[in-house]
Amino acid sequence: MEQPDAQTNYKSKRELDSIFKVQVERLHKLNVCSRWLLVFLLWMTLAPLSLWGWRYEISLLRSHFTWAALRYGIIYNRLPAIGIATCIGMTASVLVWQSRNILWGMPLPERKRLEQRVRRICKQGPTHPLWKWICHR
Repeated sequence: MEQPDAQTNYKSKRELDSIFKVQVERLHKLNVCSRWLLVFLLWMTLAPLSLWGWRYEISLLRSHFTWAALRYGIIYNRLPAIGIATCIGMTASVLVWQSRNILWGMPLPERKRLEQRVRRICKQGPTHPLWKWICHR
């Protein structure tokens, strides 16, 4: 019976670590894409509805723009203002989050959370909806 040497075990462990890192990166990429998809859906659904609610104020502002008219348009049409603010806020938050990850790297708690999620997804196997995208390749 032949014993595997330590170098073979080391290589397989390194290969497993690299596969695990790739899986974590796939999950992170999926998170990024899903956040941008949410922002896109907000701009395609909520923003037009909000602008439609402001159609009269927008026509007034186009003819005679004043900051007071803009302020009163926001105050007296709160629902459209909340809709536009939600779109702008989500876009800004995703931009800041992704910029932070690009410039300074992913924070350690977030990386640990992603690693735990990858372990759970791979442990559950094909019954998990994300298994095919994260662990199967």
